[in-house]
Amino acid sequence: MRGSVNVAASTPYEVLVEPALDLADAVSAISPGASGETAILLTDSTVGPLHAPAVVAAIQRAGWDVLDTVTVPAGEASKSLSVYEGAVRGLADAGLPRGGTLFALGGGVVGDLGGFIASSYMRGIGFVQLPTSLLAMVDSSVGGKVGLDLPEGKNLLGAFLQPRLVAANLDWLETLPASEVSHGLAEVIKMGLLAGGEFFEDLQRLLEAARVGDSEALQALILHSVRYKAFIVSEDEREAGPRAVLNYGHTIGHGLEAAASYDLPHGQAIALGMLAAARLSREKFDVDLIGLHEDLLRAAGLPLKAPMTAVQPVLAAMGRDKKRRGSDQAGTHRFILLNDVGQPQRDVPVSSAEARRAIEATIAS
Repeated sequence: MRGSVNVAASTPYEVLVEPALDLADAVSAISPGASGETAILLTDSTVGPLHAPAVVAAIQRAGWDVLDTVTVPAGEASKSLSVYEGAVRGLADAGLPRGGTLFALGGGVVGDLGGFIASSYMRGIGFVQLPTSLLAMVDSSVGGKVGLDLPEGKNLLGAFLQPRLVAANLDWLETLPASEVSHGLAEVIKMGLLAGGEFFEDLQRLLEAARVGDSEALQALILHSVRYKAFIVSEDEREAGPRAVLNYGHTIGHGLEAAASYDLPHGQAIALGMLAAARLSREKFDVDLIGLHEDLLRAAGLPLKAPMTAVQPVLAAMGRDKKRRGSDQAGTHRFILLNDVGQPQRDVPVSSAEARRAIEATIAS
């Protein structure tokens, strides 16, 4: 099942989403006659043993010289300055030149870390995304936003770096636990609610099949998500305005993650953030999409309540969010809300009291 999307960014690139993907052929296409092309593979301690040997062999079949494989610990903690230092020194020790390319094999953490390394090592080298999680395939691998976390907040260090290629082998999803597929579907639901139209119709029709691993359903929904994100990125590559709609569910979602010390999986946090946003949309626009959100989250195997009872830590984390502007009034947040499916509204002012009520309705009582 051939599937690809072209992203019309400042540096255009192709996103491939296929079962049994021929990675050697995909890599050859970005560098015909790859004489002199050098690479390093970045992966993590969970994904590396499963897929790294086959990936290295495929890159080598494309004619590239793979100098080394750098492995970082699995988990969000690897998006840190300390892990970044160790990994970038690994590139230097291996002798990766400025004309080299870093291949990031893993989920969103490896992609974000790898992209930040590639953006800064020798002032910028080539970058290829090889996402192995559904969450990374539908969202973080596309669009060029890369970065690290700080103890003070998520993604506070970052850059924009468009990859040379994104190649997603659907077969890699077969090694994921069912919960990880559900977490990835949270971002698919987000995209479908924002896009509306045929995407949303297919989302409702294919969501349950995708949850249980149906390859055709997964491919269709991933490609829908990538096409929508590619359209948004082509309109606003560096997040000057319209791209902000992609943060639907993320304002409270990131607050929930931080309040849980990042023990709450990202997909669950975004699911709960969208449900809170639906409550705010009802309050602001008198449109009731709460039941629709709940039905979609249930179909994806996602929770409807956050496993915490305190609201204040969530609000405090929201106050430190990197999306806040210096002009934002104290006690006021800017939200992406929905007038209806396919009709997102950005920069909707929400008071702390309104946000508190939405969070209270979403956390476990």
